[in-house]
Amino acid sequence: MAYTQADLDAIEEAIASGEWIVEIDGRKVQYRSINQLQDAHRFISRKLARQKRRRTMAVTMTVDKGVY
Repeated sequence: MAYTQADLDAIEEAIASGEWIVEIDGRKVQYRSINQLQDAHRFISRKLARQKRRRTMAVTMTVDKGVY
């Protein structure tokens, strides 16, 4: 599942308000504790960072045919 910034924002909003129920992608998720919310925040943050790195990765190749 690809996460979005909106998913992370929903988690942050829940943490700030003390809510344990978050709606992501039209689904409601109920967490058991603030620690679970913080774990979800870290997980989604890492996934978003990886998605961003993949989009900005560049490959440079050098080809040498040798001496004639």
